Amino acid sequence: MTQPVTKPKAVVLLSGGLDSATTAAMAADAGFEVYALSVDYGQRHRFELQAAGRVAERLGVAEHRTVTVDAGQYGGSALTADIDVPQGRSGEQMAAGIPVTYVPARNTLFLSLALGYAETLGAADLWIGVNAVDYSGYPDCRPEFVAAFEQLANLATKCGVEGECKFTIHAPLISLTKAQIVQHGMALGVDYSLTHTCYSPDADGVACGRCDACQLRLQGFADAGLEDPVPYQA
Repeated sequence: MTQPVTKPKAVVLLSGGLDSATTAAMAADAGFEVYALSVDYGQRHRFELQAAGRVAERLGVAEHRTVTVDAGQYGGSALTADIDVPQGRSGEQMAAGIPVTYVPARNTLFLSLALGYAETLGAADLWIGVNAVDYSGYPDCRPEFVAAFEQLANLATKCGVEGECKFTIHAPLISLTKAQIVQHGMALGVDYSLTHTCYSPDADGVACGRCDACQLRLQGFADAGLEDPVPYQA
């Protein structure tokens, strides 16, 4: 009798946005058994956590966990503190320095949590949907950061130090444009109507269409020749 093929496990950081949904689909398509990890870090746009649940269910992941770490207790970001989210900025303005929506050490925190989860699962692969092309303002979305964290992962864990595994950080979107990301996701059957990207939604979770995240998303769909399936405020 033929034994079923066992898929390697991977932990995928799943925020509920366009990029992370695409990354999760890519991990599954690459033959991994996906364990999705979402982080409730005190973000004001909490609708993304609901979106993460919808995406995880649609993808049929092996497990979806949400961990809570209150980054809002030290503030410093428009996503966690009472600071206005920028609206209607031009591409030049978005590219001019690190924006106020930067959450201090967010991806370092996320990958650390994913690393601990992965080690308990016996998973050597971590996937994260960072992107350094359309939006290079965040220092923790750059190739140098990903490479440095991968090195750290193999120095800071029992699994890595004892040679039981070698951790790999997969960042498949890091050099893609937003249009290319959308195209990859569509080819994999990602249902983008389930996702949430907006940093400043209304009380019902409807996207504003004017924050940096919304503008980049809308431009990505437009450049891909497609219509964004999520509703936007009038």
